[in-house]
Amino acid sequence: IKGTETLTVNVFVLLGYHKYPGLLFSAFLAIYLTILLGNSLIVLVTTMDPALHTPMYFFLRSLSVLEMCYTSVTLPKMMASLATGDRSISLTACASQMFIMLFLGGAECFLLAAMAYDRYLAICLPLSYMTIMNQRMRVGLVVGSFIISFPMQLVQIGLISSLPFCGSNEMDHFFCDIPPILNLACANLYANELAIYFEDTTFVLVPFVLILSSYVYITRAILHILFYGSALFTYVLPKTPDFMKIDKLLSLFYTIIIPLCNPLIYTLRNKEVKAALKRLFNNKRALDVSMVETIS
Repeated sequence: IKGTETLTVNVFVLLGYHKYPGLLFSAFLAIYLTILLGNSLIVLVTTMDPALHTPMYFFLRSLSVLEMCYTSVTLPKMMASLATGDRSISLTACASQMFIMLFLGGAECFLLAAMAYDRYLAICLPLSYMTIMNQRMRVGLVVGSFIISFPMQLVQIGLISSLPFCGSNEMDHFFCDIPPILNLACANLYANELAIYFEDTTFVLVPFVLILSSYVYITRAILHILFYGSALFTYVLPKTPDFMKIDKLLSLFYTIIIPLCNPLIYTLRNKEVKAALKRLFNNKRALDVSMVETIS
């Protein structure tokens, strides 16, 4: 779509990462399957093992489910584009993808803050921990994270959907995100920028401060800082052509790399999860042996 006049755009073209499609498809497929496998394993183990029915693992299970959904919004579409060469996406699909990404991303920000609060209670108030962090409290924190995110993202998508577009419909990104789509708009973006700064304050700065003040274990805090830092960098800093290239790379980082690392960060050195995995596999092995003996 070329020209300077205002146009009704029905289709966008996601330029993404289109060089070496075969190699990239294989790499992203391996990453996607690893994310699904790692997080599914966490959900399975923390659900089936009674020893892991604690508030900490309830939040970890919720985070794993969210990470699988979050990654599934972008990676399958990107892999389909690499496999078929079709990089187009309709306006409706683009708006839907953007809403789900923002909704899940906002919920994850507050969920990470809730996990930090859980660790704060466990470490600083151990005697009152189970009384405060009861089932009602932890379910409320998880559900509340989604409730807070939903209406604010509706406002953001409503503002973007009302924008007129002119010039090219090519989006230098691998999924529909706010900065690249605003670059294609030919209207006053004051309301959109105001909404972005308000959301950054709500979903990035507030949870970040809570995490920073609550977390004792630096290695876990680093992952959260990277998540919020990349999101803050993406949505707050001025949008220049060079910035958009960095933005695309950062988006790849916090939509793919962090979900890939989370299962390792939370469980690799966790003795309880390792013990639960051993029990799970030992029980399966014993069941298989029992079935063989029964058949014979």
